[in-house]
Amino acid sequence: MNPELIAGLILGVLVFVAIYVISKIPVAPYEPPQKRAGRLGEEYATRKITSVLNSDDTLLTNVKVDFEGKETELDNVIVNKYGVFIIEVKYYHGWLKGGEDDYEWTQYKETYSDMYIKTVKNPIKQVKRQVYIVANYLREYGVNVWVDGYALMVDAGSPVESDMILTTTDEIDRVIHTVSRRQLNKESIEEIVALLTTSLKPS
Repeated sequence: MNPELIAGLILGVLVFVAIYVISKIPVAPYEPPQKRAGRLGEEYATRKITSVLNSDDTLLTNVKVDFEGKETELDNVIVNKYGVFIIEVKYYHGWLKGGEDDYEWTQYKETYSDMYIKTVKNPIKQVKRQVYIVANYLREYGVNVWVDGYALMVDAGSPVESDMILTTTDEIDRVIHTVSRRQLNKESIEEIVALLTTSLKPS
């Protein structure tokens, strides 16, 4: 057989195999940079939280809760004998300006050629709202428990000093493991976890 014909057949087979293999490689859907940054920030924060959990701590993520028509989605909720702890993750590049009672803060981020400025919701107010909804939702089912809420700032620092702002793993460990009130028993913890995991399923 003609050597050139053989070479052509081999090349054709290789091209066919290459096309077939490439066609089977899954292509990830496009994810906007801001959404991707937020997702990576949440994953990073969840790893930080997980690193300080004790064996009797329960971590719930992306919990949806509804109370009297008010809905909220919680990034992370830790339930243990010390209470219920909401940790909302905020991933901001650059730096922030704003006051503790302001409805919004201003985010500043420098790019190669410009200054990027936008407003963001004040996470302290957001967390206070989450605490209100979760505490009242649980109370509606007869569970009176202390609920604490915190914003975990990833990357950018907070423009205010607040007990509700966390930045380090040690701070996470401290707030979820500090003995300051009547401790919950195993049955109460299981009841709270059950209520939070069945409270509001995505439609």
